[in-house]
Amino acid sequence: MANLTGIFSGGFTPPTEKRIDPPDVQLKDAMLACGLEPPEYLVMDGKLHRFRSGTKGSGGKGGDKPGWYIIFGDGVPAGRFGCWRSGIEQTWVADTGRTLTPAEQMAHAMRLAEARAAREAELAKQHEVAADTVTIIWESAQPASPDHPYLARKGIQPHGARVTGDGRLVVPLYSEDGTLASLQYIAHDGGKLYHPGGQTGGKFWQVGVSDDPGPLYIAEGFATAASIHEASGRPCVVAYSASNLVPVTGALRERFGVSAELVVVADNDASGVGQKYAEQACAKYGARMVIPPEQGDANDWQAAGHDLSLLLSPPKSDWLIPADEFAAQPAPIEWLVKLWLQAEALIMVHGPSGGGKTFVVLDWCLRMAAGLPAWQGCKVRPASVVYLAGEGHHGLRGRIAAWKHHNSVSSLKMWLSRDGCDLNTPAGYLRVLEQVRSLPERPALIVVDTLHRFLLGDENSAQDAKTMLDACAALMSEFGCAVLLVHHTGVSDEAQHRARGSSAWRGALDIEISVVPGKEGAPIELVQRKSKDAEQAAPRYCHLESVAIPGWYDEDGEPVTSAVAVEAEQPEAKEEKKDSKMAGHKKMLAEGWFSGGAEERHGHPYVSRSALKAYMVSKLAMRESTVDTYLRPGKDDHLIGALLLADVIAPHEHGWVVTSPEMASAMLLRKAI
Repeated sequence: MANLTGIFSGGFTPPTEKRIDPPDVQLKDAMLACGLEPPEYLVMDGKLHRFRSGTKGSGGKGGDKPGWYIIFGDGVPAGRFGCWRSGIEQTWVADTGRTLTPAEQMAHAMRLAEARAAREAELAKQHEVAADTVTIIWESAQPASPDHPYLARKGIQPHGARVTGDGRLVVPLYSEDGTLASLQYIAHDGGKLYHPGGQTGGKFWQVGVSDDPGPLYIAEGFATAASIHEASGRPCVVAYSASNLVPVTGALRERFGVSAELVVVADNDASGVGQKYAEQACAKYGARMVIPPEQGDANDWQAAGHDLSLLLSPPKSDWLIPADEFAAQPAPIEWLVKLWLQAEALIMVHGPSGGGKTFVVLDWCLRMAAGLPAWQGCKVRPASVVYLAGEGHHGLRGRIAAWKHHNSVSSLKMWLSRDGCDLNTPAGYLRVLEQVRSLPERPALIVVDTLHRFLLGDENSAQDAKTMLDACAALMSEFGCAVLLVHHTGVSDEAQHRARGSSAWRGALDIEISVVPGKEGAPIELVQRKSKDAEQAAPRYCHLESVAIPGWYDEDGEPVTSAVAVEAEQPEAKEEKKDSKMAGHKKMLAEGWFSGGAEERHGHPYVSRSALKAYMVSKLAMRESTVDTYLRPGKDDHLIGALLLADVIAPHEHGWVVTSPEMASAMLLRKAI
């Protein structure tokens, strides 16, 4: 040992044996730990014993004995104990200072089962005997007089309570089927005692009746229930104990249905027991809870001079308000762009690929960020903008530069993302959240361009759409801003005017806008498909104007151009086209030009004969002989002949240049986009 002590700097203390208290001491400690005051002497004979559970939060009034225990003392002492008033029920096994052997564990389990069975058998026997006895006592008891000392002291009426031969007040406990199960005796001084062996769990008594709709109150004691009934004119059910509030509330909910208004009036106990069980009953069965602000029950609250009816009244709703009051509160719509972009709204702008939707959205954003006052006659609010760009950053840079030059703007309150992210994932959302929080001011608008680039999942999935919409809603709530989603339309002609994907997208939108490309030089049309809080705005029109960006040159020294959305006049209504054949010729030439590399000659679109023929043979699957016929200048009713006759094109080199200003502009803008 001397050698060992030298190893440890603090020395070595040999372990001491654990002190094991006698079983009865252990059992008393376990009862105390549960809030019960144990009896002085414990009998561990495997039989049911009752005791006054005392003052540790479980009550125990007069001669009442709510505590009980069944303990087997031979071998390893074990059993169960509890208190019917507080709802406590606990298994117990004595600590022997060692781990129980498998045989002892099995014996312990058997004893617990025996204790449970013994208690249940004893209780059933007692209940049967008590039920017969209490019926005789109740029927022989006399109606109570209002001047009974207990009633007078509590300031209540009898409400059907009776008096025994020794002067005690007596009130009934009924089963759900109306059978008398037990009685509660109340002495002059308020001491309460249940009839020995009577069944109390789930039993109750209703004070007062009413055929009118309204709340049904539930309280612990008779005096409390009587006070509630007298103050409200409504019936009140006596549950008799805090732990009984839960089963009684459940029975009443089952009887009267989900629409019944149940109100549990809890006692404000120092121990918190009354409130605890009342909260459980309300949470489980959908009841409303009322509790006096000060310690005591509802009867005590009234006796202290307070208005009990006011306490019982339902609180004024902070969720439902009268329609007149609701309508009297002004709710003007706040706009970022009057009639088109609403503040703190979810907006979607959709259109076909290459249809000009990004140019339109950029025009709105840049006007806000530059502080320009209007857009097409609509007021614009100066505000900062965050533009989440998932693609096309090179082109976007040129478009912004061209717009600044065209509108003579030097600075913008606008921030753009370097790339996209999965906004509908925790990581992606947090990235956006943290980055926007770091800005010097909160944005009024966050643009997501395009939705597809920021969505992890399938845009056709309602669930994936929900995760994205939830992320957008969270951003709107966090920053008090609007969120604008840029999205594509479907491919078919029928789907050209609606957003691609799940219907959940449209259902969640406050504002929906279609960008409809113009055909054959017609302007782009902006159509508002949905405006939740205001009348839909009339369509607006714009065209894309080519702008040379100052100081920007390509590798050959040629000026770099981009396009800017510019206001356009509403096109005149056109009669049905008589020459659809000419429209087809123009489309074929334009597609052949684009397919062949979109060459230019002196600022005009140029298409070579070989490139056009290759397109018609390979893409349109036409016979070479047929194509040769289409390309002959003398065939006025075929492609080239008809276009030459209409002065749409002119011969040049080994092909043709487009001389029609309208068609040439449309083709060059398509190339720029």
